[in-house]
Amino acid sequence: MAHARTAESPAYDEEPPRRRRRPGRLLAMVLVVLLVGSVAAYLSLDGRLRSEAALADYEGRPEDTPGTNWLIVGSDSREGLTGADRRKLRTGSAQGKRTDSIMLLHYGDGGTTLLSIPRDSYVAIPGYGENKINAAYALGGSDLLARTVEQATGIRVDHFAEIGFGGFVGVVDAVGGVDICVKKPIRDPKAGLDLKAGCQELSGAQALGYVRTRKYANGDLERIKNQRQFFSALIDKATSPATLFNPFRSVPLAWNSTGNFTVDEGDSLFDLGRMMLAMRDLSGGDGKTLSVPFGRFGSSAAAGSYVVWDKAKSEKLFTALRNDEPLPDGIE
Repeated sequence: MAHARTAESPAYDEEPPRRRRRPGRLLAMVLVVLLVGSVAAYLSLDGRLRSEAALADYEGRPEDTPGTNWLIVGSDSREGLTGADRRKLRTGSAQGKRTDSIMLLHYGDGGTTLLSIPRDSYVAIPGYGENKINAAYALGGSDLLARTVEQATGIRVDHFAEIGFGGFVGVVDAVGGVDICVKKPIRDPKAGLDLKAGCQELSGAQALGYVRTRKYANGDLERIKNQRQFFSALIDKATSPATLFNPFRSVPLAWNSTGNFTVDEGDSLFDLGRMMLAMRDLSGGDGKTLSVPFGRFGSSAAAGSYVVWDKAKSEKLFTALRNDEPLPDGIE
């Protein structure tokens, strides 16, 4: 006998009610996936950084000072370059590493300053007597160079970063080139450089030639000015929204940068990122770029031609950086 269907009896042909998904739960799942992915990406990139003991403690090392100080070195390392790369970039085939540029970056309450240290600067190298500062790197690597810079300036170096020829070219190409305004035509076959006057976009190969050439009346002094100019423009391009939010540029940039930078063993990708953001002040006009005040040229049989700093002006500059204060008037 068939039972009558009542209001309380469920209809056998009806589907059971579906569980409604909560938007909050779905959002939480998405956030967890993004967080895990971001952490994994950070750890992967951080693990690509090369590290070495560049900032070892020693007796008489300057005390910690306000602000943050980076020693940034561009070396002439040909590591990773094929024979074809060396011919294309006109790097030669020299073995080992020497400094091609030495810069001290300071940022803090007193502002941001990028200071070039001429590699021909005549200073005391701990354990080796007086010589060009470039010799410190050749004699004892990053550790001795950092110690020499600290002893010569009285400024404690907090972080260290080095990049070679191949890494420099890769970073410039990853951001799609960098715009630079050239005052006069520059032709230097040794550096593979042939630039017209005016504003133009430099590729990685052209940029390497631009920061290396000494085809100027005052040689290395003009070259280090170009290095600061280009480095500021490169950081500005690398940290711009057009680069950071474009995966076709940001991903190759992150991959090239982390794989080609050597940092102190105490440094991380986070430190490197803070350094790049601080350097944006330089291109925005809020920071200062300059060289250690020039005093005179000198020469010796052992060192050849070298640069002597202006003692009074240099000490005023170093004192301001040590105290994290704005640079004094008359220091440019």
